[in-house]
Amino acid sequence: MPEANAAARRPSGELEASVLAALWAADGRALTPADVQRELGAALARTTVTTILARLHEKGSVSRTRSGRGYAYLPVQDSPGLAARRMRTELDKSAEDDRGTVLARFVSQLDPDDERVLRELLAEAGTAPPEVAGETGPDGAGAAGGSARSARGEGTG
Repeated sequence: MPEANAAARRPSGELEASVLAALWAADGRALTPADVQRELGAALARTTVTTILARLHEKGSVSRTRSGRGYAYLPVQDSPGLAARRMRTELDKSAEDDRGTVLARFVSQLDPDDERVLRELLAEAGTAPPEVAGETGPDGAGAAGGSARSARGEGTG
């Protein structure tokens, strides 16, 4: 019977994502576990919602303030901010000598549109070296020998 139970289980993180979505939809209003339960409209026990909120608080994803005998919760960041924080956390988990490899692999797997956006953001921030900011070398490729697409083995033309 473990297979039947596993099939009924939600994917990892789905409940946390649903709870965060309910908090984001509240537009800055702190929600209690009962409020979140109502917002989700799901057949979740209040204790389950409370546990999820407590875990999100432990992870630093939500803040809480006293509300009666319990707490009311607010998201610490919006969805893009949380995704960026998670990316940074994963990068920080890598050993210092692996950071370059982790970043290189991340960049090499970007689709061309995401690569363009990343280049533009780095250029706007003024932190991009010329080869990242879009300057080209004599062969028409970036000064470092090409783009992330080149690192993936895709041609530039």
